[in-house]
Amino acid sequence: MSNIQIWHNPRCSKSRNGLNILEENGLEIEVIKYLETSHTYEEITNLLKMLDLSARELMRTKETLYKELDLKNENDEDKLIQAMVENPKLIERPIVIKDGKAVIGRPIENIIELVKG
Repeated sequence: MSNIQIWHNPRCSKSRNGLNILEENGLEIEVIKYLETSHTYEEITNLLKMLDLSARELMRTKETLYKELDLKNENDEDKLIQAMVENPKLIERPIVIKDGKAVIGRPIENIIELVKG
């Protein structure tokens, strides 16, 4: 198993760029198409700890679904996490995980710093 994971959306240019950087560096990567793979509440909670972020900071707040679900008025962290479990489209991308640490690949330099560090 790879020691580097990328939560990837092939339709997203930032996600594709992040994957390209990892591949160009010859790294062994586990690609997780997170829109096709359901993640549990615990997995997202662990990811938030690795990122040192709140649930809202991991969310795509400009996403139409975010507005439709009226999540800007939700302050319960558990409910925000559950919204991401049920609607992975709300999760920011790409996310790269290495050795128990994670970064959101926006800007792309975050990925470079993680894999070189």
